[in-house]
Amino acid sequence: MAEGNCSETTQLLRAWAGGDENALEQLTPRVYDELRRIAGHFMQNERPGRTMQTTALVHEAYLKLIDVTNVDWQHRAHFFAIAAQVMRHILLDSARRRVAAKRGGPAPHVDLDEALDVASGKAREVIALDDALNALEKVDPRKAKVIELRFFAGLSVEETAEILKVSADTVMRDWKLARAWLSAELDDSRSKTH
Repeated sequence: MAEGNCSETTQLLRAWAGGDENALEQLTPRVYDELRRIAGHFMQNERPGRTMQTTALVHEAYLKLIDVTNVDWQHRAHFFAIAAQVMRHILLDSARRRVAAKRGGPAPHVDLDEALDVASGKAREVIALDDALNALEKVDPRKAKVIELRFFAGLSVEETAEILKVSADTVMRDWKLARAWLSAELDDSRSKTH
């Protein structure tokens, strides 16, 4: 998206947050393709016959986003980070429902290098990853946010740095350390259930 469009999108986000319904109408076509890209990132490895389609995920997330109030939208990347968080929670809720329906089973093995992939269709892996990410957030909130923004939102290193107000080098360091921490946490969780 061109720089001019970014600032105009940010202006529309702020106007919408201020209660301008017309801004929401103008904003929707500007953000829809990017929301589809983020949803596609989540859904790219979903197994055939999945219960949720990319378009349905976008629409469900969009409905939740337009109900968000009292948000001071800093810029478009901030909006898309919140959108990715909403999508993550929608898919997590869906995974929890599938696991509850099946009940039980051993903790899954999640390989972060291959399957740091919330859309893999493996409900238990999604839940295990979310639990590990929540544990990381208690230990180091910024590293958890880096994972959320980079992996779940698909933001670039630069966009992540802008949101977190840190350098790109810090984002890369946090990304590497957070991935290692999550991998160890998931391996530990798996070994406790076997």
